[in-house]
Amino acid sequence: MRSILLPLLGTALFIVLLGVFGAKLGNGHIINPLAEEPKKDIRVGNTSLKATLANDEEERKTGLSGKSTLADDEGLLFVFDKMDVYPSFWMKDMLIPIDIIWINDGKVTKIDKNLTPPAKDSLDSELKLYYPEKPIDYVLEVNAGFSDKNGLKVGDSVSGI
Repeated sequence: MRSILLPLLGTALFIVLLGVFGAKLGNGHIINPLAEEPKKDIRVGNTSLKATLANDEEERKTGLSGKSTLADDEGLLFVFDKMDVYPSFWMKDMLIPIDIIWINDGKVTKIDKNLTPPAKDSLDSELKLYYPEKPIDYVLEVNAGFSDKNGLKVGDSVSGI
C-alpha cells in the first residue's frame, strides 16, 4: 500500500505546485506568474523608464486592460510586426487613466494625454478609438500626466527601443 501511496502523493503535490507556481499558456509554455515580467530600459526625451513589452498579438490586444496600477517610472511598449503602421487603440477594460505616446523613427510623433477609462458598462461600439496621425513604429502607454510631468513633447528622441 505504501509503495502505491507515496508516488500518488508525490504526483499530487507536483500538480498542486505546478498550479500554484505555473500557468499553461495557449502556446504551450509554462511560466511562473510570480516572476517579474521582463522590462526594457528606454529613454523618452530626458526621461528614463522601464517598459514591459507587448510584442505579440495577444499582448498587444490585452495591453493594460485590467491593470489597476502602473508604477510612475514604468510603461507598456507596443512592438509591432512591421514598421510604419497605423494601429488603432481603445481603452477596453482599462482601469487607470493613461497617456499614449506614438513613436516613429526614434521620435515622438503624437501624444494623447490624460485619457480616462470608459464606464464599466460601455459597449465596444461606444469606445473611442485613438489613431496616430502618421505611420508609427511603436506605441508607449504610461500613466496619465507622465508626459506633462516629464516635459515630453512631439519631436523628442526615443532610445533603447
